[in-house]
Amino acid sequence: MHAFSPSSEYTAILESLQQLRAAGSAPKVFGSETHGFKLNAPLTEEAVTQFESGHGVRLPEDYRGFLIRVGNGGAGPAYGMFRLLEMDDGHGTCRWRENNGFVGILSQPFPHTEAWNDLTNKPHFEEADIVNEADEDEKMAKIDAWEENHYWNSRHVNGAIPICHLGCAIRQWLVITGDEAGHVWNDQRVGEKGLSPVQFGVHKRVSFLQWYRSWLEDALEKSAIRDA
Repeated sequence: MHAFSPSSEYTAILESLQQLRAAGSAPKVFGSETHGFKLNAPLTEEAVTQFESGHGVRLPEDYRGFLIRVGNGGAGPAYGMFRLLEMDDGHGTCRWRENNGFVGILSQPFPHTEAWNDLTNKPHFEEADIVNEADEDEKMAKIDAWEENHYWNSRHVNGAIPICHLGCAIRQWLVITGDEAGHVWNDQRVGEKGLSPVQFGVHKRVSFLQWYRSWLEDALEKSAIRDA
């Protein structure tokens, strides 16, 4: 896992975001019209500790420091970072609850160490198989059951929290428990591409701060800000 960065890293992030706001470069950076390079207010250490105690976890140090020293979501990759305990709901954002059918159990280890996309036993049918509405309803019910019990079962994201959505129900998660703790993962199950670790070039695993700085550096480049 990427080493925890010192406070100077957080200061540099805040300064870079200030430069981006001043540059007014929203059209050049995907999703920035949503967040305007603005962060939400940071959380207190007490609030973060209360979250950790309530869920029996310890957040990755770089993410934990970001929440306390930089901001609780806002400016970030794609449409921005979620607040802690927040996710997209199709029309905006909403609060999530642990083990709610989508988010798993945070204290249980994230179950994957390699990309996962198990489509085993997915029901298939051809249009020719549909002879009436009842047939269609039955076959769709089988697909729904397969998705709920297998492919979209929340056990696949135990030990992780949603931190960002890329649009069209494609999300990214930060693993907080287990061997993959501290790494960001892609969730492309909506397109049946499964779950996979975010990778940048030679980096086969990406920490929260690497993920965030990569986006920030790209935004600075697109905005022609060279001294960040």
